Amino acid sequence: MQPKSSVSVETWMFSIPVQQRHLKTLEERIMQARMKNPVMIVPDAMQALYALGASAKKGGVPSRTLDLVHLRASQINGCSLCVDMHARDLKKASETDERLFAVAAWREAPYFTDAERAALALTEAATRLSDRADPVPDEIWEEAARHYDEPALAALIISIALINFWNRLNVATRQVAGSVPR
Repeated sequence: MQPKSSVSVETWMFSIPVQQRHLKTLEERIMQARMKNPVMIVPDAMQALYALGASAKKGGVPSRTLDLVHLRASQINGCSLCVDMHARDLKKASETDERLFAVAAWREAPYFTDAERAALALTEAATRLSDRADPVPDEIWEEAARHYDEPALAALIISIALINFWNRLNVATRQVAGSVPR
């Protein structure tokens, strides 16, 4: 909507709802990071997070399952950088389009193993902690424990916590999908 020549800019501005007047354009709001990623600023933070991620990868959970977990948590948290990155990682690992497209609807899709379903259910529960009184119900925990021994379950939980940490950093600072961390 642009001001008509017979209408002053002030009149035109006040004809737009307040919420719209205060919004930046979509490009301004979404396509520019607010700041460098905090782990690029705080000394040794990046190395510590990479080390934690590397230790989780050694815990016995298949790497493809961990990538599915990372993608699902990132979808829930609205982290475009991580959704983009983990979908690309899965694609590079020869993941099928059917499975990639169905991650957000994994319960209704026939493409996932029981172990992957257990990992995805645990991911959703541990990501959405405030959604229910018992954030990680025994049923979800027991199903995950049925498919993963204690070291693998520990690695899975660390991996879920770590992707949630990355998502929070990236969403808070509006890191841009497809960009190299700044």
